[in-house]
Amino acid sequence: MGAAIINTYLVLLFLLVHFRFVRFNLFWKLSPFIVALLVLFGLLVPMGWGAPQGPAVVIRNSVAIVPDVAGEVIEVPVAANVTLKAGDVLFRIDPTPYAAQVKAIQAQSTLADQRLAQMTQLFDRNAGRGFDVEQRQAEADQAKAQLEGARWNLEKTTVRAPADGYVTNLALRKGARVANLPLAPVMAFIDTSQTIIGVEIAQNDARYVKPGQSVEVTFKFMPGRVYDGKVESVLQAIATGQVQTSGAAVTPKTIQTTPFVVRVVLDDAAFAHSLPAGSTGDAAIFTDRLQVTHVVRRVLLRQTAITNYVNPF
Repeated sequence: MGAAIINTYLVLLFLLVHFRFVRFNLFWKLSPFIVALLVLFGLLVPMGWGAPQGPAVVIRNSVAIVPDVAGEVIEVPVAANVTLKAGDVLFRIDPTPYAAQVKAIQAQSTLADQRLAQMTQLFDRNAGRGFDVEQRQAEADQAKAQLEGARWNLEKTTVRAPADGYVTNLALRKGARVANLPLAPVMAFIDTSQTIIGVEIAQNDARYVKPGQSVEVTFKFMPGRVYDGKVESVLQAIATGQVQTSGAAVTPKTIQTTPFVVRVVLDDAAFAHSLPAGSTGDAAIFTDRLQVTHVVRRVLLRQTAITNYVNPF
């Protein structure tokens, strides 16, 4: 952009000198260098924090699906990359052992209730002890709690989608045996109920970025188009400043200056929802400072949008 401005000025200066509107003296000979300095330090450099630009990416939360109970898979009704609603069945585990457990505990609970009723009747007739009633009451309550847990296990043999989204890289098949181990997920579920767009902004350009400021984003997935949005938040922590709990003393490490991440929400929610996870592009944030630089940044972003037709990087 700076080269375009300088070249435009040189063409204009040539025309003014050629048609003798100005005399080509020392001032006009030095004027291109003066204009270059003004463009560089008065426009291009301040544009970095007045209208910062950085790479953008579409992020979706991935949920590792781990069943709450173990067993043999008897049905996998879903297909990979097909949209699902929250509560749709992902797969079913053989419920036979869990249904049998429910029946067994149900029988114990029924017997415990009968014993409680008998002991209570004897106590009311002064033919029994209060301790026996309390003991039978505890047994009945314990059986009810066990029955509730058994029913919960039986219900969990049907694994359902935790939110709107889809399953990707589906390898689970009927006949496989699954376990309720956190380190052994059986499928990856991509949550599409919320679209996150993250923009990396250099630390020295991010100081004036605040929530609510206007944003323009162009994606390689949709070349030639620019979408409006707003700054939702500026993440207050990155991995460089993170300390994890350990039993060791502070270990010095090389400190690297990494960009801050700005979270952006698009005005067109339907389009944002349709974007595949991992879609990349560029975003420009228009702060309250140096608004004269906003025009230049808008032009540059649209140039980037056009070059997306041929530039794969």
